[in-house]
Amino acid sequence: MADGHLFNSISLGGRGGTNPGQLKVHSGGVVWKKQGGGKAVEVDKSDLLGLTWMKVPRSNQLGVRTKDGLHYKFTGFRDQDVATLTAFFQSNFGTTPEEKQLSVSGKNWGEVDLNGNTLTFLVGSKQAFEISLADVAQTQLQGKNDVMLEFHVDDTTGANEKDSLMEISFHIPNSNTQFVGDESRPSAQVFRDKIVSMADVGAGGEEAVVTFDGIAILTPRGRYNVELHLSFLRLQGQANDFKIQYSSVVRVFWLPKYNQPHTFVVVTLDPPIRKGQTLYPHIVMQFETDAVIDTTLSMSEELYNTKYKDRLEPEHKGLIHEIFVTILRGLSGAKVTKPGKFRSSQDGYAVKSSLKAEDGVLYPLEKSFFFLPKPPTLILHEEIDYVEFERHTAGGSNMHYFDLLIRLKTEQEHLFRNIQRNEYHNLFSFVNDKGLKIMNLGTDQATEGVASVINDIDDSVDPHLERIKNEAIGDESDEEDEDFVADKDDEGSPTDDSGGETDASDSGDEKEAPMKKKSKKEPSALKASSSRKKTKDDDDDGSKRKKQKKKKDPNAPKRAISAFMFFSQTERENVKKSNPGISFTEVGKVLGERWNKMTAEEKAPYEAKARADKKRYTEEISGYKNPQTTNVDSADESDSA
Repeated sequence: MADGHLFNSISLGGRGGTNPGQLKVHSGGVVWKKQGGGKAVEVDKSDLLGLTWMKVPRSNQLGVRTKDGLHYKFTGFRDQDVATLTAFFQSNFGTTPEEKQLSVSGKNWGEVDLNGNTLTFLVGSKQAFEISLADVAQTQLQGKNDVMLEFHVDDTTGANEKDSLMEISFHIPNSNTQFVGDESRPSAQVFRDKIVSMADVGAGGEEAVVTFDGIAILTPRGRYNVELHLSFLRLQGQANDFKIQYSSVVRVFWLPKYNQPHTFVVVTLDPPIRKGQTLYPHIVMQFETDAVIDTTLSMSEELYNTKYKDRLEPEHKGLIHEIFVTILRGLSGAKVTKPGKFRSSQDGYAVKSSLKAEDGVLYPLEKSFFFLPKPPTLILHEEIDYVEFERHTAGGSNMHYFDLLIRLKTEQEHLFRNIQRNEYHNLFSFVNDKGLKIMNLGTDQATEGVASVINDIDDSVDPHLERIKNEAIGDESDEEDEDFVADKDDEGSPTDDSGGETDASDSGDEKEAPMKKKSKKEPSALKASSSRKKTKDDDDDGSKRKKQKKKKDPNAPKRAISAFMFFSQTERENVKKSNPGISFTEVGKVLGERWNKMTAEEKAPYEAKARADKKRYTEEISGYKNPQTTNVDSADESDSA
């Protein structure tokens, strides 16, 4: 062509992989257009800083470096193209491309060359690899001598590659002469600081609008200096550094802990940040509730008057968590969620509970539930299929607690355990007012009878727990369960060591399932519930209580059983044959151990049976009414005959 050269099938290497496209080299510069459309790369001749050629597997690579510190790598040139373009660059740009050699020795010891925004690793005088520091998402100092770089992941470019660079680790010994350190600041720290100053994790020369020093962050755990810039949020720690664009901030949750010394501020992200192999969609910050600060925004008066005058004040003085949320909202435009109408008996805006063996608090919000601090779990109301109030699985002295099961439309379940009994009224009223389906009632809305019980009952008596106790007494069987397996694992694996016994089912099937599901699906209750000490109240209404021990309706649908139960029914006899003379209790323990060691694939058939059985039970119970139900305590459980 008269004014240049046009090349097809030229790939541009970048974040997450390579993209094929078309490259045009003309007298005014270089233009590359992505195949299928998209943003073009244009480099004017006056912006060129240098050109390089490198022989790479099956083709040649043209490197284009600009005065802005950018480095583009175009791959796919034939050998004859190299000679043609070299002559064109000499005659039109007055520049002769430098030839660079690629090291193929496989050695992993060499030197690092930091040039502009590029890191080049050299073995001898040959290049082993080259990376753009603009692609670095964060850096971590591991130990005293190792520095890990983690890279941004771009799904649109990475989709074209089977493999993408995620992280790379450098070992910098203290004897290194290029990055000289001392006892307090080793060579690896010097190297990392240099990378941070040049990579995307740094502020890029932009001064922070405001900085909050030494903020405790629970996930990802650590203490960070939190910088709020005009376009991004930066978390700068001793070993980790995160730069988060405001465009990734979905919502900010401002969640005070009533009458507590700390306040939660949660920044929810999409996409999440990454630390190692773990993704963090929620940044959970913990501020001292009573801490007061006085800060002045670092921005020009012109910028403030033109863009932020209606959002922020030039100076802010007040509680630190309030100032942080106010400035973050003003800079990012993110929406802020605060606690709604719910009030608890213990913690003001939340109820104390545990999830997956982690203690925390559950915030019932106007459009969601949020469990904090670990694992931070956000559940939108629109994602919920139903909720279920369950008796606490440990029973006995722990009847002062209950559990709340939230099942999502995706069939995923979250079990919030160890909620104090006096929170039952507040939670039940909240869930009912939000129109969420309560499975214990068997209908989509609460009946008038249950509502009257909740409103009129004395605070010292929990109607749900009283119903559980009555159910336990009425359901007890003289036949002992042969195999005892208790549960402590939230995922349903039989690993509980809390002790207890289970009863036989209505149909005579032996209950070996983990006791997590004993609340409704399995009527047998812990023996401790019926063998509690007799009190004066028991004497006063003893006759009345006995009258409530109704025989079960023989036409009632058979309750659904768990995946572990299906497994036990299949393997129980095999365990007995393999272990002659084994006791009933030991059979259960063997089954439990085998279940815990099974892979997800091995459990899949049993879990499929459990889902089908639960669907069957739900369908049968929806049209079933127990003609024997006459007392108030049991009137709200049409699915627990």
